[in-house]
Amino acid sequence: MDMELLIKQITNEVMAKISNSDESSSSVATMEKKASTNTNLNHQVITGPQIARMIDHTLLKPDSTDQQIIQLCEEAKQYNFATVCVNPYWVSTAAKELKGSNVGITTVVGFPLGSTSTFNKISEARDAIAAGATEIDMVINIGALKSGDYEAVKKDIEGVVLACRDQTIVKVIIETGYLNDEEKKKACMLSKMAGADFVKTSTGFGPGHATPEDISLMRATVGPEMGVKASAGVRDLDTARKLVAAGATRIGASSSIAIIKGEKTSGSY
Repeated sequence: MDMELLIKQITNEVMAKISNSDESSSSVATMEKKASTNTNLNHQVITGPQIARMIDHTLLKPDSTDQQIIQLCEEAKQYNFATVCVNPYWVSTAAKELKGSNVGITTVVGFPLGSTSTFNKISEARDAIAAGATEIDMVINIGALKSGDYEAVKKDIEGVVLACRDQTIVKVIIETGYLNDEEKKKACMLSKMAGADFVKTSTGFGPGHATPEDISLMRATVGPEMGVKASAGVRDLDTARKLVAAGATRIGASSSIAIIKGEKTSGSY
C-alpha cells in the first residue's frame, strides 16, 4: 500500500476513535482518566518518590563538565531516577559512575535538529550502545515530515530501531513545537509503525514545551502499547502530575530534584 494512503487510513481510524470519545462528555478527560489508570497513578495523589522512577534526570547543556555529569549520576542514584540523560560524549562517564546501580543511561541521537542522515543516526546509536547507553532518544527528521515524505521519516526511525533492537529502548522526539496537530499524529503513527518504544514531545532546544494537550493527543494516537515521554518545561511536581494524568509514562527534566521535592524552579530543560 502507498505510504500516503496508509497514513490517511490510520489518521481516519484515530480521528474516528477521538470522535467517539467526544460523544461521551469530554475526550480529554476520558483520555486523562485512561492514562492515569494505565500507570496506576493519580495526578492528585502521586508523590515525589513515585514520580522519581519516571524521570530521566537530564543534563544536555553544551558546556557541561565531567564533574557536573558525575554529580548528575550521584543525584540519580540518591533519588532513584529512571535514567540520566546526557550527550553522547558523556555516556562512558555515566556508565562508569552508574555501574551496579538500577539507574539507566539515556543519550541523544540526531540531536537537536534531526537533520543528520539515517546512516549517521545509526552510527551514533551503535557508538552510544557500545559506550554503555541503555536508552536512545532520537530526533525525528522534522523537515522530511513537514515535506510529506513519510516514507523517509519511517525509514529513518526504523534504521535506529533496528540498530538498537534487543539492546536499548528507542524514544522518538517529534519536536511538537514545530508541528500542527495533524503532523503530531502522523509523527506518532510513523514512530509506532517503525517499531519505536516511546514518542517524546521535545528536545528542549526548540520552540514550545510539553503540555497536557499534546500528551493526550500523543497517547490517543499511539494507544497503550507505547511509552510517551514529556520533556521541556517540566519544572515542578504539579506540572509533572498533570502530564502523567494526560498519559505520560516518562518525564525528561533538569529540575528533577525540585520536582520530587515539590519545589518550584526556573530550570532550563
